[in-house]
Amino acid sequence: MLPDLARPLRHAAARLEAATPASRDRAVDALRAFAVLGVVLGHWLVTALIADGASLHTASPLHYMPFLAPVSWLFQTLAVFFLVGGRVATLGLTRAQQSGTSYRSWLSARLSRLFRPVAALLLLWTITAVLLLIGAEPATVRALVKLALSPLWFLLVYAALTAATPLLTRLNPLWPLAVVLHVDLLRFGQGAPSWIGWINLAAGWLVPYTLGAAWARGQLEGHRRALSLLLGGTAGTAALIVWARYPASMVGVPGAEVSNLNPPTLAAVTFGLAQCGLALLLRRPLRRALRRPVAWAAVALVNLFAMTVFLWHQTAMMATTATGLLAGHLPGLHTPPDHLGWIAARLAWLPLFALALAVCWAAFHHLEQRPVRRDSRLAKEHRPGTPRDVALKVEA
Repeated sequence: MLPDLARPLRHAAARLEAATPASRDRAVDALRAFAVLGVVLGHWLVTALIADGASLHTASPLHYMPFLAPVSWLFQTLAVFFLVGGRVATLGLTRAQQSGTSYRSWLSARLSRLFRPVAALLLLWTITAVLLLIGAEPATVRALVKLALSPLWFLLVYAALTAATPLLTRLNPLWPLAVVLHVDLLRFGQGAPSWIGWINLAAGWLVPYTLGAAWARGQLEGHRRALSLLLGGTAGTAALIVWARYPASMVGVPGAEVSNLNPPTLAAVTFGLAQCGLALLLRRPLRRALRRPVAWAAVALVNLFAMTVFLWHQTAMMATTATGLLAGHLPGLHTPPDHLGWIAARLAWLPLFALALAVCWAAFHHLEQRPVRRDSRLAKEHRPGTPRDVALKVEA
């Protein structure tokens, strides 16, 4: 039975392999898929909705068990996403300029895929919030809406950097790194108001984005530069955690006095440099691994629906949590994440989270697609929905 099911999957993977241009850098797609899945799994593992009487509030196992902070290092992958984004945007803008495409058309095409799925999320949660306010406590509604819409801050920053790409393609990453350093010195060393830290929301993510632009220009080729980023970023992060007393967790922890992520701190940026170095070192092994058609097909599909997965993964988790309340307060779902048993129970819930996310994907993935412009010969040779369409629609 299983061989019968696997045969059509292998056939489809082989067709996608044949339709993929030989010039495509598959390692870039793999890094983007890794970044998206890292964020999803990270949120599912470190975000808890605790049922306290008739209300729900958020908590994190990292608050109760700070020794688990190194786990956050595995799932805080946003720097890799901005690295890839900077590379893709720089190359895409260069190709657009060479083909005579206007900046406005190029930007519109890039942002439409980002924001078309957002409308459905906002509409659904506006209706949900209104309905919940009728019978639920405002604190519960606030916690749920905040979780559901939390991915949007990332999209706004990413869209702003994408729009500024013509100005950023030649920017040395040391400049935004210096801004982050000085903001932290003012914030933590000179007693400046805490709001000044939000300058790092742009400056912090500019560092990996401009590294991506440098990668596109061919300035990060070779192992030496990648290894320097990895070792330098690792040493810097360790020094900031051990001697400067930055938080060890690279994600936000409810109740913590300082977060490395909201807004980004110097420790988050140096950690991102280490991640970017590791990502660059993995390029060659990833390219070899993705010569296998099945592996490449999996990566291509994740990229094709990355925005849908990213936007709806919190909703999927909350839908599972709300449904589970019908059976009472379940371990790993509604109970405080204050012991290792909770982690084991939460791992058991991940398949149900994934199933709920698949339902969201089935309902909303079509919003992420856009028409693929092809000449008449290609239009005659390839029907919509073929593996070639997949290869064309996944962004390079």
